[in-house]
Amino acid sequence: MGRPHGLRRGPRNSVHVAAFLVCLAAPALCQEKGYQYFHSGAGEGAKVGPKSGFLLAGGGNTTGDAYRWFTRHAGGGDAVTIRASGADAMNKVLIDAGIVASASTLLFHSREDSSDAFVVETIRKASAIFVAGGDQWNYVRMWKGTPVAEAINELIHKGFPVGGTSAGLAVLGEFSFSAEHDSITSKQALANPFDPAVAITDNFIRIPLLKGIITDTHFVKRDRLGRTLVFLARLVQDGKARPASSIAVDEGNAVLLEGDGSATLSGPGYAYFLRTTEAPQVCEAGKPLSYRGISVYRIGNSGKFDVKRWRGEGGTAYTLSVEDGAVRSTQPGGAAY
Repeated sequence: MGRPHGLRRGPRNSVHVAAFLVCLAAPALCQEKGYQYFHSGAGEGAKVGPKSGFLLAGGGNTTGDAYRWFTRHAGGGDAVTIRASGADAMNKVLIDAGIVASASTLLFHSREDSSDAFVVETIRKASAIFVAGGDQWNYVRMWKGTPVAEAINELIHKGFPVGGTSAGLAVLGEFSFSAEHDSITSKQALANPFDPAVAITDNFIRIPLLKGIITDTHFVKRDRLGRTLVFLARLVQDGKARPASSIAVDEGNAVLLEGDGSATLSGPGYAYFLRTTEAPQVCEAGKPLSYRGISVYRIGNSGKFDVKRWRGEGGTAYTLSVEDGAVRSTQPGGAAY
């Protein structure tokens, strides 16, 4: 683990030395009192020039190649991981991937932490930002509309790379499943598209390439296709996006999205690019979804996709529909995935 800098507060809320030493000895004791900061490596290091790119990881064990791609885009400097649970495991992962001189982790425990001057400055000086897995509702409630979100969006605008895995990927699209009322299964969502758990937020992280897009993770392993189709239906039905699109990634895989919109996959599974332009036939509270004509393009590690033109090569194209809550596919044998 990296060296924990323990509890950090702004000048008006300085921590007594004794409390700071407790944090150094047992960081877990500080969880409800302030954020924690872990740093590994030889300072910030030199930045040789960042390159815009977005690591969209589906959760689980992301490949080493994906992290090497990410740190190459950082171009040196300090890669910063932000999270609301866990510890500093990503520091070693990012340093071992190469290129960056150091890695830091900011572990948040409250929304107040997102206005701390040290936290915001650490993010602003980062050469890359990685959003760890966990519970995306923590990220929405702690970061959305705060100086932390502003700092991340400034980095994106300047062309620095940003990535996320699992919950960290879930918050990168223009639209995000917030999990405010806990998670939801495909079966539940398809049966009632207006179930309170179908909670979608927006205007959080602003990545121009992901405008009009909602992401999903652990896609096949947790059978999340049905709920993704409901997310798309709700975006159109509620007048938030048309067309509405989704990038959904298998566990153990990562979409490597370049700043020019070209995307490839790192991992043994697949990524799915879904789009709909028409309104759903039935999308009402308490009624199963009916929705036709959702286009899908699936890529493996030999395929590629252009999110600007929304077209792929070397993958598989097919169409999905939902009839009274049941998903249908034009693939041979009716395979939905």
